[in-house]
Amino acid sequence: MRGDEEWGSIPGLVRAAARRYGDTEAVVEGRTRVSYAELGARVERAAAACLARGVGAGDRVAIWAPNSLDWTVAALGAVSAGAVLVPLNTRFKGREAAYVLRRGGARLLFVTGTFLGTSYVASLRRAAGEGPGEGPLPGLPALQEVVVLSDDAPADFRTWKEFLAGGDAVSAARVRERAGSVTGDMPSDIVFTSGTTGRPKGAVITHAQTLRAYEIWSDLAGLRHGDRYLIVNPFFHTFGYKAGVIACLMRGATMIPQPVFDAAAVLANVAAERVSVLPGPPTVHQSILDHPARDAHDLSALRLVVTGAAVVPLRLVERLRGELGVETVLTAYGLSEASGIVTMCRRGDAPRVIASTSGRAIPGTEVRVVDASGSPVPAGEPGEILVRGFNVMRGYYEDEPATAEVLTPDGWLRTGDVGVLDGAGNLRVTDRVKDMYVVGGFNAYPAEIEQQLGLHPDVADVAVIGVPDARLGEVGRAYVVRREGAVLTADDLIAWARREMANYKVPRSVEFVRLLPRNASGKVVKGELRRRT
Repeated sequence: MRGDEEWGSIPGLVRAAARRYGDTEAVVEGRTRVSYAELGARVERAAAACLARGVGAGDRVAIWAPNSLDWTVAALGAVSAGAVLVPLNTRFKGREAAYVLRRGGARLLFVTGTFLGTSYVASLRRAAGEGPGEGPLPGLPALQEVVVLSDDAPADFRTWKEFLAGGDAVSAARVRERAGSVTGDMPSDIVFTSGTTGRPKGAVITHAQTLRAYEIWSDLAGLRHGDRYLIVNPFFHTFGYKAGVIACLMRGATMIPQPVFDAAAVLANVAAERVSVLPGPPTVHQSILDHPARDAHDLSALRLVVTGAAVVPLRLVERLRGELGVETVLTAYGLSEASGIVTMCRRGDAPRVIASTSGRAIPGTEVRVVDASGSPVPAGEPGEILVRGFNVMRGYYEDEPATAEVLTPDGWLRTGDVGVLDGAGNLRVTDRVKDMYVVGGFNAYPAEIEQQLGLHPDVADVAVIGVPDARLGEVGRAYVVRREGAVLTADDLIAWARREMANYKVPRSVEFVRLLPRNASGKVVKGELRRRT
C-alpha cells in the first residue's frame, strides 16, 4: 500500500507512528528524550491549542524558527488542526519574513525567541509594527496571534506554554475529529520560493503528495526502524521537514534536530547518539571529512548519506565510503514545486553514477529534457528539465499568472534548470535557466538579491551572478553601477546587505562597473559577466 493510501494525511501518519512505534525514541534534543507515544500526545495538545485559538481547516499557520522539538510539535499540531503550514527561512530578515507572512495570509505565527544573537520578535516589529491591522503586528492585518517558542514573550504575544495551556479545555474527541477530517487532497503546506522576478511564490503541496513522495524517498534511501537521523537540513526546507521529520515518522527512526550546522557539533552528535543517517548538501560531509578532530570521534554507526543541491565530487563519495565506511551514499534532485524530489540514485549504483548524476526519475513521475521549442532532445544533449507526475505542485498560492508560466496545459512543470539525460535515464543538472545558484545548500536567486541591492541609495544599477567557492560551492558576486557622485565601496555595500537580507544572499564580492552589458531588448547579458570571472 502506498504511503498516501495507508495514512491518508499527515495527522493520520502521526497517529499511526504513535501506535506503531510507541516506545521508540522519536526525538532527542539534548537531555530531552521523547518517545513516539509522547510525541503523538504533544502534537495532539498543540492541535487542541490551535483549535482553541480558532484555527480552521485551510488557515495558514507559519513557523519561523530553527530545527527543534518545539518546531516539530508546533508544525505537526497546526497541520493536525487542519491548517496549511507555511515554513519561513530562518535566514530571513524581518522584512523578508513579513512579506511571506503577508503574501500567505498567515493567521497564526510560531516564532523563535533569540537565535544566533538576533531577536526575531524585534525584527518583525521593525518590519510590521505599523499598519492598518489591530493584531499583534498591525502591518500584518491577517495575523491574529504570535506565539514565541520560549518562556518569555512581549505582552501582546503568547509564550509557548501559555499557548498550549489554552487548549486544555478542548476535548481529545474534538481534536481527533478535526484531524480525521483532513484528507489527502487538502493542502499540507505552502513553501515560498523566489523566482527570477524576485517575487516570492508559494508552491502548494497536498498531504497525499507529501506522503507518497517521502514513502518513495524512504524506500529508495533504505531508511528503517531504529535508524538515528541527525537532521541538519533546516526544517523550513523540504529536505529537512519532509525527508527528515515526515520520513522518520514513516519508519520509526529517531530524529536528532540540530539548529545550526557546526562540524564539531555534528561529529559530537554522531558519536554520542550513534547516528546512522546524515543527509545534507556536500559541504556538510566535506566539512566532517576534513575536520581536524574527526579521528577523535567514533563515527562507525553512520551508514546512510543522501546528498545533492550541488555538484558532488567523485572523491567525496569515495571518501565517505572508504574513510568513514558509509554503506550507502546517494544523490538526488528536487525542487519545491515538485514536492522536493524528482530523481534519486538507487542503492547499488556505481560511485561514478552517484557522483556525476542525480539518479533517475522516482516512481510515478516522468522527466524530460527539451529544447527552446519544447521538443525532447536526444540523450546526452542539454536542455531544460521538465517534470510530470504526482509530485508536481497544485500551483503557486493565489498566483495564476506565475503558475501558468511554469505548468503546461498537459501537466509538465518547467523547472528552469538545464540538464542532460544519459541513456539509462540518469539526470545530470548542468546549469540554471533562471540563473539561480546554490550557496552551501541554500538556493540564491539573483533577481531577488538585485531588487534588494537596488534599494541602496548609491546603487544605480546592479546584476548578480554565482561564482565558484571552495567552501560553499557558489557565492554571489555583484556588478554595480554607482549613482553619479557616489563614493560607495564594496565593504560598505556588503555591510549594508548583511543588515537587509539573509546571509546566504549577501554577495561575497562587489565589482564596480561604468555600465552593465545589455542586449537589444535591454536585458543584462549575464554570460558576459560570467566570462569575466
